[in-house]
Amino acid sequence: MVFEKRDEDVWHLFEGLHVARAGAKYRERFRKYPLIFVSFKATKAASWEECRRQIQAVIRRLYEHHWPVFEGRLAGGDLRDYRAILDDQADEVQYKLSLAQLTRYLHQVHGTPAVVLIDEYDAGIHASYTHGFYNEAIGFFGGLFLAGLKDNSHLERAVMTGILRVSRESIFSDLNNLGVYTLLRSEFNTCFGFTESEVATLMDRAELTGILPAIRSYYNGYEFGGVDIYNPWSILSFLASEERQLVAHWVGTSSNLLIQELLQHHAWGVRRDMQTLLEGGYIEKHLDENVVFPRLKEDQNALWNLLVFSGYLKAARPGPPVVGEPPPPYRLSIPNVEVAGVYRTTFQSWMSGALTAHGGGLQVMLEGMLGGDTRKFEANLQKFAESLPSYHDVDRADPEKFYHGMMIGLLASLEPEYEVRSNRESGNGRPDVLIKPRKAGKPGVVLELKVARQGEKTIEKAMAEGLKQLAASDYAAELRAAGVETIHEMAIAFNGKRVMVLPKGAKRTKKKRAANKAAGRLRKRG
Repeated sequence: MVFEKRDEDVWHLFEGLHVARAGAKYRERFRKYPLIFVSFKATKAASWEECRRQIQAVIRRLYEHHWPVFEGRLAGGDLRDYRAILDDQADEVQYKLSLAQLTRYLHQVHGTPAVVLIDEYDAGIHASYTHGFYNEAIGFFGGLFLAGLKDNSHLERAVMTGILRVSRESIFSDLNNLGVYTLLRSEFNTCFGFTESEVATLMDRAELTGILPAIRSYYNGYEFGGVDIYNPWSILSFLASEERQLVAHWVGTSSNLLIQELLQHHAWGVRRDMQTLLEGGYIEKHLDENVVFPRLKEDQNALWNLLVFSGYLKAARPGPPVVGEPPPPYRLSIPNVEVAGVYRTTFQSWMSGALTAHGGGLQVMLEGMLGGDTRKFEANLQKFAESLPSYHDVDRADPEKFYHGMMIGLLASLEPEYEVRSNRESGNGRPDVLIKPRKAGKPGVVLELKVARQGEKTIEKAMAEGLKQLAASDYAAELRAAGVETIHEMAIAFNGKRVMVLPKGAKRTKKKRAANKAAGRLRKRG
């Protein structure tokens, strides 16, 4: 409103505020620029067709809002393109260029470049990942933002807000002239919500200073760039309500389908961390401000990134970074009473459903593995390979890493009775997974993981390599040295959602056994 070019003088609305106290710095820019404000909140959809219609509706309403300025001032191709969007007759190229074209039209009419404000730019992208049309959405939004924001001489400046920065994808691969400021940084740390002094002033004006400690426990608890921050929506909703009750105002105001999907996908691996959070404790995690959507399910830390940046976790550093050392992890905790209610109800319900669905199968799978029953182990591991990860989650460049991570996640429930080690030295090399009992009398396990590659290596060949590696390496040495008497060594081969498990010393893979049986039947018939 400060910068928006308009006839009405509304400067009195800013008297007494920082923007007015700053003097000429902002006063000289008051009502100077044509303003484009667009929100993509309404683009959350279950299909690309629906999402595309919603995007077109958002752009059409934007063009309708500015039409009175252009009526009688556009001609030729510009008028045809503008009318095409107003009449829902534009093609995809015209929609991708719509933001860039609108800034040009406004610059030509007003003589000054436009200011562009884009809210919830990533709402449709989140929905596209959840519902399976990510490539289509990322292709459109990437084209729209690239054309409208990069090297645009008709643009004064632009601000985009969203939950996550979609990194290393087509949306930002070419749009490299951005300044990115997240709640972990200090540049705009007081702009994401209300500070302690601001809330104290609001409560004083509302004659509610006596309940400030209760307000703090319900709606405070965030730390943005080293500053304590209150949830602004909750504070304003509390003050606007007649009852002035301390209830949840902010939670449930947005879709959490992506959080639900990741919580259920990583349920086994994160359940103990979630329990720590529910008990009022904290967990330590490294956070990444850049998110690669196709790797969300593969990378368990992506869940913590999402919970932090969407407001469901507080992220605090334990201390300042030390020169020459990697940055310390953030301490993550549930910020306040309002958000804690979501964990106890919604989040816990989602996780319980996932754990119940897979818990029985997991227990049977672990029993088969610890008992050396490779057929039972294989049959139940096969179920997890089919139901837990999507085949498209497999990193084609490094599939071993994906399956290795999946196995470690499934085996995490053996703790604390067992120590599950990953890629540790033992014998003549490193086993992929070594499972060491912490109490005498229990079995130990060595797992060697192999992955087939399309056009290069079949699952049978991968299995043969695993068995050969087990035979050549004394991976069980550490277990024997620890006094473990019963040791099961197994090779596991993966090919997409197909799984094979064989014990050390197996001479033939299943395919060869089946081929030999078929040959035997043919000989008998002959």
